[in-house]
Amino acid sequence: MPFPSRLPPPAAAAAATAAVVLAAVALRRYLSSRPRSATSAHMSSTAPAAAAAGATTRLLLSGKSPQDQQLLASAASELSLEELGGGELAVSLAPGGGGVEGFDAAAYMGALLARRFGRWMLWSPRMASTHDLVTQNFAKLPVGVVCVTDVQFKGRGRSKNVWESPPGCLMFSFTSQMNDVRKLPLVQYVVCLAMTEAIKDLSCAKGLPELDVRIKWPNDLYLKGLKVGGILCTSSYEPKVYNICTGIGLNVDNEKPTTCLNAALQGLEANSSRLKREDILASFFNKFEVLFEIFANQGFQALEERYYNAWLHSGQRVVVQDAHEGQSVNSVVTIQGLTPSGYLYAIGEDGKSYELHPDGNSFDFFTGLVRRKMEV
Repeated sequence: MPFPSRLPPPAAAAAATAAVVLAAVALRRYLSSRPRSATSAHMSSTAPAAAAAGATTRLLLSGKSPQDQQLLASAASELSLEELGGGELAVSLAPGGGGVEGFDAAAYMGALLARRFGRWMLWSPRMASTHDLVTQNFAKLPVGVVCVTDVQFKGRGRSKNVWESPPGCLMFSFTSQMNDVRKLPLVQYVVCLAMTEAIKDLSCAKGLPELDVRIKWPNDLYLKGLKVGGILCTSSYEPKVYNICTGIGLNVDNEKPTTCLNAALQGLEANSSRLKREDILASFFNKFEVLFEIFANQGFQALEERYYNAWLHSGQRVVVQDAHEGQSVNSVVTIQGLTPSGYLYAIGEDGKSYELHPDGNSFDFFTGLVRRKMEV
């Protein structure tokens, strides 16, 4: 039975683990040994009768290659919404060219270079939560699968926050695996870095003005001081491996309530072309695959300089709260970087080193920071 856990700012180490087992290969073998549906382009999976009155969630499947599409189709008949409140799940293969209304799967797959991530795509015009779908069905899908939706009405955030995301956002969740528990809490930082670099690379490749998207620790994306995106990582443990689900929301086309990528582009160059969700998603996976490989083999230290170049906090002075004789006392510290466990590393006015932790109560991580003295 998997034990669910979250990856906020880093959690304490869980059970020690041995060598990684890559489930993608095992799943391919498992699925290939099972009876396949006929080559009909339509399949359906229905939740229990008690939930039949619920709304139908429509999923269209796409694969980078015919083999990838066949693998995903084999898994699709097992998908379930039972733990998500039920309802009917209607699953179909994307039409011949791979294109679907609302999201051009063919254009996305054509731009995708990654070999491990994003090769299998589930797309829905409207669903409750991409993150919940891939989390519940992790073992039934190839590792590296991505679920994309145009409208999400029960999106997940930190501290169990839920929100509705309208059209114009890139909303997706994907799966990965890791066996080193010490690296697990740092995955969200690799994801943030991958998205910032992917947007810059894509803008450059298309001859567009560079968008200076920055990371607000631990898992938000900011542009010109306004939030344009956020990341959520969750994990569950099975023998010898941690299953990771990563959800990302990025505001591509909605100028309200804050700003969006294409509004910022228009502000920099009035006649600028617009970024497309399909290109951003492909660029993200192309970048993430490279960074994830570096991270898995060399640790986060190999990416730290790039991460600090993309975040907002080097040299930032923040107020922290100390408990002194039953009273809460505010002090000022200066952020220097990250500690090995992934929390904020800061220097106090007393010249001592501190590790900063959120108090767990504030919506903004930088409100109510608590410091702990670091041992030299």
